[in-house]
Amino acid sequence: MREKLDREITYGSRRKALKIARVALKLAQKKKEHGEVEYFKGQVELLKENFATAIEHFDAAIKLNPKDGGAFNDRALCMIELGIIDPALEFFNRGIAVEPDYATIYHNKGWLLNNIGRHTEAIACFKKALSLEPKRPVTFDNLADALFNLQDYDGALEAYEKVLHLLKPGSCRGIRKQIKAKIEEIKNYESKNHFLGK
Repeated sequence: MREKLDREITYGSRRKALKIARVALKLAQKKKEHGEVEYFKGQVELLKENFATAIEHFDAAIKLNPKDGGAFNDRALCMIELGIIDPALEFFNRGIAVEPDYATIYHNKGWLLNNIGRHTEAIACFKKALSLEPKRPVTFDNLADALFNLQDYDGALEAYEKVLHLLKPGSCRGIRKQIKAKIEEIKNYESKNHFLGK
């Protein structure tokens, strides 16, 4: 259920993601999996943008299962939404320490690093995520953004093309449109600079 929820959050709609989180919560309650109950309560609150309440549930999930990288990851995302940046990086690191094979946490740490201008560190995180999940389009998308920020336009172009290749045909039309616009932007930028002799 966690993977299904992650896919819906990344490529789908908040409404459908909330529905999945509620179904997962009921299943966890039925199975009396207390750590999962707290985790999915946190997801429901996160999706409803009740970030402080979500953090309480993720903390409870971590207390019940200290090796739950997903709970550390999602707690960090809530902190970011509340403007708490440096401690969020620490929670990503703690999540990586307990679940080092969890690609999503490297991806999200890279996303944050890229957004605060630490592009080279972000690229390292994206590459680690891709070493764990080589066919993850959203990570190639973010890798492309970081490469673009470092003016590695060829690398960015290659990563954006990879996104289009990995997305399922006919799916994610809005994302495809955005990626194609970014590719055109890079091509136009490169041809303009080539024309100017740069």
